[in-house]
Amino acid sequence: MILPNPKDAVHKAWLYRVLTEFCDNQIISKSLYFKGGTCAAMQGLLDRFSVDLDFDYVAPREDLPVVRNEMEKIFARLSMNIKDKSNKVPQYFLKYPVETKDQRNTIKIDVTMPPPEANTYESTRLTEIDRIYHCQTIETMFANKLVAMIERYEKNESIAGRDLYDIHYFFLAGYAYNADVIKERRAISELNIFLTELISFIESHITGTVITQDLNMLLSYDKFKSIRRILKQETLMFLRDESKRCVRKAS
Repeated sequence: MILPNPKDAVHKAWLYRVLTEFCDNQIISKSLYFKGGTCAAMQGLLDRFSVDLDFDYVAPREDLPVVRNEMEKIFARLSMNIKDKSNKVPQYFLKYPVETKDQRNTIKIDVTMPPPEANTYESTRLTEIDRIYHCQTIETMFANKLVAMIERYEKNESIAGRDLYDIHYFFLAGYAYNADVIKERRAISELNIFLTELISFIESHITGTVITQDLNMLLSYDKFKSIRRILKQETLMFLRDESKRCVRKAS
């Protein structure tokens, strides 16, 4: 995973410490499957920095107390403080020790429970930590990222510029997406219904300010400068092309 700012080396190290512990824990590794920006970046499927750890909970619900207990034992062993946590799902905001006050010092661990049934996973070697872990396939990650842009706004009225960047990057790289994930999450039968909705959402809600606020800390300055002005329009171009393809396929 790239490191656009040397100050973030400490944060990256703590992300990897937690993830390594999860990989080595038999209960957690069978219960939480890795996903999201950090997962994609660690596999070389995305070229930006990522600051959180995201997982799907795939174990039986009755196992949740045991999984929580194992997670919290790891946090204690690493001397990480739990700033906040959810009572419904194993979601945590963790604080790790830093040398100065201006350093990033918080990791969010977010868990989807239950994940979409259409999600697919594969055992993947994460070379930077020399571990094999169950991860979402790129097709599943791409589909969930497409949906995340709208659902993040529907749930808490927030917009993440990184969602737009990731969608653009995945299209540009030629990755496929799992349409069944989108249909399940949006409860639709026709994919183009969602694509039309997403195009309209981006046109209406994505501004230069949104893009700048979220991405300037996750990309190198040169990369951010080169992508900022074209990101919205190129993403819309990809989505419109995909919408036309879906219409042709359905006819």
